[in-house]
Order: sequence, then structure tokens, then C-alpha cells
Amino acid sequence: MKNKVALVTGAGSGIGEACVMAFAREGAKVVLSDIVGEDADRVLKAVQELGGEGTVVRSDVSRAMDNEHQVAIALQAYGRLDIAVNNAGIGGPAAPTGEYPLDGWEQVIGVNLNGVFYGMRYQIPAMLKTGGGSIINMSSILGQVGFAYSSAYVAAKHAVVGLTKNAAMEYAAQGIRVNSVGPGFIRTPMLEKHLTEEQLTGIAALHPIGRLGRAEEVAELVLWLASEKASFVTGSYYAVDGGYLTR
Repeated sequence: MKNKVALVTGAGSGIGEACVMAFAREGAKVVLSDIVGEDADRVLKAVQELGGEGTVVRSDVSRAMDNEHQVAIALQAYGRLDIAVNNAGIGGPAAPTGEYPLDGWEQVIGVNLNGVFYGMRYQIPAMLKTGGGSIINMSSILGQVGFAYSSAYVAAKHAVVGLTKNAAMEYAAQGIRVNSVGPGFIRTPMLEKHLTEEQLTGIAALHPIGRLGRAEEVAELVLWLASEKASFVTGSYYAVDGGYLTR
């Protein structure tokens, strides 16, 4: 990853943080995008302690102009963009589809789906200028199956898989690879915020491997997809789910 520039959204915690640290360890310069600037600042400090280099940009990925701005910051700071991880996401309300709050729907679709489209909308032109790159879009196991009371999240994550395939088809010949990753339930601050320990234990049991995933395990897959080791891989969906989808 030496001399590569990577942009990670939702970089201030969880899977995004793990991706940032993985890229930094491999020598990439990292643009850390997060809606909470203080969280991204904390991760940047950890990057710098490793001897790495990075830049923080505070962004709300549900806004097109924020996505344009963070790509501009990458180009201004480092002159190029080689890798983008569209990771920022939220869980949203829990309710049956017929009672789902309209504002909750709009918020989840805004971040989890529109944020991925807006990201690629500005990342792709930047990558084309330097001959290509790799984009990894964070979907979910719920991009393949349903989950009761989560209609907005499930709809958005299914759509991310389709959007990924479409972009991959359009830009493969121009050197841009686009793939999606489907984590199972990963022990992150977002998950811990919404669930009790008892609920987390119950969800862990849904994975044949018998536990929740770790953010670092997802980051290792993202790192591979971003690297030249995955040079013939595009348009694919990769589950990292402890066997959840085998059920």
C-alpha cells in the first residue's frame, strides 16, 4: 500500500477504524471521514503513533456536497485517490414495515444507500484521472437476507450490492474495481449501543462459528480487496459472517 491513498468513511469507530489502521500499517496515506470529528481525530492519533500519515475530514455522507468535499480534500492533500471504503452506516429504528417511521426510513436510506452512491459519484472521476483504483462498499449479511423490523436497513444493504455490481460493470475496463463486503454481526460500538449483553449473546449464537465478529476480521478482507492481490476481482459480494448465511 506504499504511496497509495485511501479514503474511509465512518472512520471514527468500529469497522471503519479497523480499516484505517490496516491501511496505515501497510503504508497507505489515509483520509479519515466521519460525522463525529473527535472520533476521527482519535483514530488519526493512533495512525500517527504507528508512523503513518492521515487527514481528517468531517462529513455527513448523506449529503452529496460532503462526499464531493472529502474527495477534494484527498486530492488536495495527496494528489490522488487509489482506494475508497464506503463504510459509514447507521442501524435505524426497529419497527414493522407497516409502522416504520418515515423519518427513520429517509435517514437510513440517506446514509446507508445514498451515501454509497454519492461516494462513488465523486470517487470514480478522481480515480479515473490516475488510471484506476479499488472501491469497497460496506453492505451486510442483510444485503442477502431479511431481518424483521429492519426494513430500511435491509433495503439499503440489498441495494448497495446491486449498485456495486453496476458500477463494477461500467468501470472494469478503465481500471476501477468495485466490490462489496457483507459482515455478519460485528462487535462494534454501534451494535453495543443498541443491544444488551443478553441480546448480543443471542445474536452470537446465530453464527455457526459461535461468536460475534471482530472489526479487524472485516478489515483484513477489505485490505485484500483493495490490494493488487485481488486484481482480477470486481463486482463481487464477500460475506465475512462466521457462517451466518449458511443457515
